[in-house]
Amino acid sequence: MPTFAAIDIGSNSCRLKIAKVVNHQLKTLAEDREVTRLGASVFETGLVSPEAMAATLRALKRFQRAVQAHGVDQIRVVATAAMRDARNAAAFQAWVKAETGWNLEIISGLEEGRLIHMGVTANEPRAAGRVLLLDLGGGSCEITFSEHKRIRETVSLPLGAVRLTEEFLAEDPAPAEGLARMRQFISRELRRAHRRIQPERISHVIATSGTAAALSEACLMEMRAQKPPRKLARNTAKTRAMAMSSVAPTRAVRKLATRLAKMPLPAREAVPGIGPRRAEIIVAGAQVYAELLETFDLPGFSYSPLGLRDGILAQMLAVQDARATTHREFEHEQWESVLATARRFGVDPKQAEPVRGHTMQLFHELKSLHKLPPEYEGWLAAAALLRDTGKFINHQGHHRHTQYIISSSELYGYSQLHRTVMSAIARYLGKSRPQAGDRALRNIPSEEHRNVQRAVVLLRLAVALNQDRASDVLRVAVKVYPKRVYLELQPGRTGAELELWSLRKEADYFREVFGRELFATLA
Repeated sequence: MPTFAAIDIGSNSCRLKIAKVVNHQLKTLAEDREVTRLGASVFETGLVSPEAMAATLRALKRFQRAVQAHGVDQIRVVATAAMRDARNAAAFQAWVKAETGWNLEIISGLEEGRLIHMGVTANEPRAAGRVLLLDLGGGSCEITFSEHKRIRETVSLPLGAVRLTEEFLAEDPAPAEGLARMRQFISRELRRAHRRIQPERISHVIATSGTAAALSEACLMEMRAQKPPRKLARNTAKTRAMAMSSVAPTRAVRKLATRLAKMPLPAREAVPGIGPRRAEIIVAGAQVYAELLETFDLPGFSYSPLGLRDGILAQMLAVQDARATTHREFEHEQWESVLATARRFGVDPKQAEPVRGHTMQLFHELKSLHKLPPEYEGWLAAAALLRDTGKFINHQGHHRHTQYIISSSELYGYSQLHRTVMSAIARYLGKSRPQAGDRALRNIPSEEHRNVQRAVVLLRLAVALNQDRASDVLRVAVKVYPKRVYLELQPGRTGAELELWSLRKEADYFREVFGRELFATLA
């Protein structure tokens, strides 16, 4: 059974989770966490400081030893808000690659929210109904409205606890002016979010991340402390378990946020549930939660230890194991995102379907010839559906516009590299052919260029099979021989002369890429 590892490089801390697939489910083998404050310098200067880089890299090297010890088969390393904002993010990515061999992927706020949602809904029984998910990290806050484990709306706001602390709360205890400006900023951002997310009849409010854990435990300890003479031990596993199963009421969160804002750092560190490292940023985090619960008129929240790394692992399982419960849901969510993007840019999916259908037929029936990795099937399908999105900008040179739209769009379940490959496949449907120095290939590893070229040929053939055919879709039979390939067309009501001509134009490029002759004939 394969073993997966997920690393989340956040603005406040780095987290590792290693899990093994057992009976089509994930079994956790190891977890680790290190507070590195990667975002502290970013939110102040726009750059990740050398000290923060070095601290994060030390944590990653420790994680690497754990990854090697558990014989991990696949690892995904992602970074969030701090790296999205950092002007020197590329330099840090290069450093991570040089020291560990890992490719550090910087994900968008919406992708972060989607992965958190996947991690929670795949493992949390309380997430089955109408749920609002809250994740407040060091650099951003993701709010997701979910219904029956399907995302209805998600937003990412610049309300991370480290970000707000650096910008508004430079002194300790929190200065009144800075606190007032911060609350005004939080309120403005939350009003903007509330215009997009207006959930009704919410069954659960589930919050993740360290700030939610600290607030939940602190509220629980405070409420139970008001019921003497029973005495609770501080920071025990039992207390944390109780915090996860209980609800932190809005009134208690507001009361705690107000109290924490008046405390100096040593006093905050002594608050049960907060802890020394969290105390540095808890004032900002508590204010965000209090304002958020009040803005959305919520009764409170429940804490869940699940989060981004769980979503990464769940997606890895869904991609590789067709029998996993998350597999079908993941595929549905991916394709719905492609369909939504097509419609956004004026493409009717029904009209684009024949090209996608022929692309998939060619992918399967020419598999012995193209030898493309399995993931190219989904990438080709998406490229086929989105190939005309560039016409939304301008019909002239629309292939270039298509390449930009696909690579820049939010497509759930596709990494930046995936979108770049898909955009390159859709780019070369006109007169141009893929060349090593092309801009479309610049951010694709050189070892993938050959695969992109082969995928381009398949899509070009599918387009050639659909020359302005409104409803009369051709049937084609594919025959592969050692030195030649035959495409036999069954003529439709309007014949197939234009398609034959278009396919024969592709014969030279087909021979250049695959080393075989291409013949297009009528059946």
